Amino acid sequence: MSGLREMRPVRVVGIGMHPYQFPTEIPYVTLGLTALRQALADAGLDWPAVGFAAIGTGAIGMAAGRVMLRHIGSTGLEVMQVENASASGSSAFRTACLMVASGQHEVALALGVDKFGSGQRAAHKDGIPRLTPAAEIPAVKFALMARAWRDRYGLTPEEMALVAVKNHGNAARNPYAQFRKPRTLEQVLNSNRVAGDLTSLQCTPRGEGAAAVIVASEEAIRRHGLDRGRAIRVLSSVASSEHAVADEGWSLVEMVQRSGLAALEQAGVAMGEVDIIELHDAFSIEEIVYAEALGLCPLGQGAAQLRAGRWDIGGGGCAVNPSGGLLGMGHPIGPTGAGQVAEIVRQLRGEAEGRQHPGARTGLAHMIGLGSVAVGHVLQRD
Repeated sequence: MSGLREMRPVRVVGIGMHPYQFPTEIPYVTLGLTALRQALADAGLDWPAVGFAAIGTGAIGMAAGRVMLRHIGSTGLEVMQVENASASGSSAFRTACLMVASGQHEVALALGVDKFGSGQRAAHKDGIPRLTPAAEIPAVKFALMARAWRDRYGLTPEEMALVAVKNHGNAARNPYAQFRKPRTLEQVLNSNRVAGDLTSLQCTPRGEGAAAVIVASEEAIRRHGLDRGRAIRVLSSVASSEHAVADEGWSLVEMVQRSGLAALEQAGVAMGEVDIIELHDAFSIEEIVYAEALGLCPLGQGAAQLRAGRWDIGGGGCAVNPSGGLLGMGHPIGPTGAGQVAEIVRQLRGEAEGRQHPGARTGLAHMIGLGSVAVGHVLQRD
């Protein structure tokens, strides 16, 4: 299957964010347009130049994009609503990239925005009774994953908690993060127990926020006189869902592994060349498991990498979740995947003040969503 590298080049030319935060009375329109106006200013574009908008949301409701965008101006652009659970923003970004790569549009917007809503899940409406109400509780699912990694590889609660220490520390340096306070290992371990070995500081908060990413073709960059030196190339974008595997508990890991490797293969990039990874860490165990599955290290060796500081900003290896990840940055659902891309663009431009990973040139954004689905992108500066 051909990827973006075989199509027209696509570059990120503008990014913008509304800080992630706990629920407020601020309308989602304000959140979204704050991020959009920042992205337009960052790119040096006027709003009428944008021909397509993919709006990623999970909890707002029908037609959220058009209702929001009329407040910045009705230009007749194509608007698409994208809902893919936690991967909504990632899927919106993929859609925008494909619109430009295929020649359908010259400039496209991916905007993720959400308020804390009901979060009703289709899994609760499939007509199949559950053996236990706990079957659909994410914290229980990932507590069991942590237990499996303990039994297979000897992962300890202290090692797992190091993920939260690192990511809360990164978020403390991120002005867009929901949590801006560093945490010690003792604080993480002694916070309220949620499920199994997972404590509250190892579980992502829900809230609200917005992230906007504008992509453009080479022709649009020339025509609008944009700064190509700050335009980051999107080398690949892939999406997939779970396979049926013999060990049902392994299906999510297999999906992450398969989709991540496909993103790297389509980009023509080896994992050893990746400087930044933003990945799904709604629970601390996920960062360890997914980083291993993506090939950052062999299975079972993530804890050793964490202890050695290899996943830290400036730690001599690949920085994992320099934004603070979902644990520290927050997880408002709709914006999360687009926010990952914005962080990687900032890092690759060398503009991540206070948390810049030295020499960052290539980044991987990888997100999963309930269902389960996976979406991955590889970005690179020239």
